[in-house]
Amino acid sequence: MKVIWMVVMGSILCLPAFAQDDPNSAVVSRIVALEKAWNQAFKFRDVKAIDTLLDDSMVLVNDDGSLQTKGVFLASVRESKASDEQQVTPESISVHVYAGIAIATGVFRTKGVEGGKPYVRRDRFVDVWMNKGGSWVCVSASAIPVLR
Repeated sequence: MKVIWMVVMGSILCLPAFAQDDPNSAVVSRIVALEKAWNQAFKFRDVKAIDTLLDDSMVLVNDDGSLQTKGVFLASVRESKASDEQQVTPESISVHVYAGIAIATGVFRTKGVEGGKPYVRRDRFVDVWMNKGGSWVCVSASAIPVLR
């Protein structure tokens, strides 16, 4: 009887830990969907869609170490030539959630044609998302090429 009581009490004490996973799994799913939406919006040069995903104070760290504000990034997307990108897709995404902040890390692949030649590029990214007024927006992003 004492063993059963300890198992029951142990199970009850663990319930709050399991209950905390449910909200995080919904956030993880949301952030993964937002990451995929960003990839597609970038592929199609959909500045309006990208604008809604990024916080106004966002900072992007480019693979050469330079920084871009949201406005500069959107202008570069707006001014770029029509894309020859055939596919922009995440190969992997991992999301960690911390009280209103979600950090997404992973690798995305870009496949397309440049100068008449096909290419495949892979980049590792770290994006920081913040819940502002019930909506998730990206407040910081960085990507570096994966050379292997």
